Amino acid sequence: MEPLELFTRREILTVSELVGRLKRLTEETFDFVWVEGEISGLRTPPSGHVYFALKDSGATLRAVLFKRQASLLRFALEEGLQVLCQGRVSVYQPRGEVQLVVDAVEPRGAGALALAFEQLRKRLEAEGLFDPERKQELPEVPARVAVVTSPTGAAIRDFLNVLHRRDQKVAVAVYPVRVQGELAAPQMIQALGDLAEWGWPQVIVLTRGGGSPEDLWAFNDESLARAIADCPIPVVSAVGHEVDVSISDLVADLRAPTPSAAAELLVANRDDLVRRLRALTGRLARSGARLVKARRDGVRSLARALGDPSRRLADKRLRVDDLLSRGGHALTGGLHRRAREVGRLRERALAARPERRLALASGRQRELARRLAQAEAVGLTHRRAKVGALEARLRALSPLAVLGRGYALVSDEQGRVLRRAEDAEQGQQIRVRLAQGGLLARVEEIDE
Repeated sequence: MEPLELFTRREILTVSELVGRLKRLTEETFDFVWVEGEISGLRTPPSGHVYFALKDSGATLRAVLFKRQASLLRFALEEGLQVLCQGRVSVYQPRGEVQLVVDAVEPRGAGALALAFEQLRKRLEAEGLFDPERKQELPEVPARVAVVTSPTGAAIRDFLNVLHRRDQKVAVAVYPVRVQGELAAPQMIQALGDLAEWGWPQVIVLTRGGGSPEDLWAFNDESLARAIADCPIPVVSAVGHEVDVSISDLVADLRAPTPSAAAELLVANRDDLVRRLRALTGRLARSGARLVKARRDGVRSLARALGDPSRRLADKRLRVDDLLSRGGHALTGGLHRRAREVGRLRERALAARPERRLALASGRQRELARRLAQAEAVGLTHRRAKVGALEARLRALSPLAVLGRGYALVSDEQGRVLRRAEDAEQGQQIRVRLAQGGLLARVEEIDE
């Protein structure tokens, strides 16, 4: 036996070197793989890339779907959605994490188109775009119809054949568009806008023949659905066969299962219209006759209740003559009473002699003026005497009266009155207030 080597040469790797080897080994071993799992931790940062994790009952794998690949999906990723992802296994070296860089995603249990259709249907239904209250009524007998479709398809031929077979007087304008492919939805949106601005059609028919779900997918476009909902002209959607249902069918004002059915729904058969018109005319004539008879019977009944108008008119004339006669007597009597009252008032006015009352009032006014002047003179003399006495008392109490008797008022420079000799200091300037004027003096000697 060979001896056991207890010590072997150690190869020391940095973390970056080890993770780098794992990254190369992983990417070489798992080039493209399909992984099935449930979406968890879904988030979409401002970059537009989609980050999530795929998990099952035993493990979790981080995954990233870059912005360009995400824009190609026909459905929206949702939390908890079971999906099948195709991509490349890689190692994110800064964190040493294994992740799946996803290139394509397919839903499990339902096709991508079916899932996208259901997601859009639920969102628009929640917004109320399918509500019957929002939809417009179609005219009873439209005279101008615009058809938005491919000019070379079978749909326009079927529509026109049925329409003109039922009524050849309906005017039809065809707006040619693509009805399949990436350009189909934008062209149909443009057509709806142009026709609404034109204002000529009374109804717009959006139609095409049958096809695979991929062929009809343009009629499931969200922008087209919103353009149909916003169109001021009623829109009829007739897409595919009777079993095909598109988003445009749900949001349109009327859904027709086929192009031919759209023509039948829009225009009734002329013979049927004539029969209906005749039936309505007959019903109108019978209703009119019944109404006239009822009105005639009502007039006769009222005439019987009214009686002979001439007799009632004679009674009214007699009543008017009687009232006029009574009114004349009452008016004459009233005038006599008013004349007698006026005479009595005139006699009382003459007896009152206003000029005499005016002379008496003038004399009384002169007497009152004299008494007022006398009282005013006496009061003024009394007030003057009282003011003179108060003035004499005020002079006797005034300090100026004391100064007039030879006294003086002494204060320091701050205006404080000096009452004692000891309040002053030798050399201090003082002010002496006399009865007339004042003196500025200096203290030479203090005699206490």
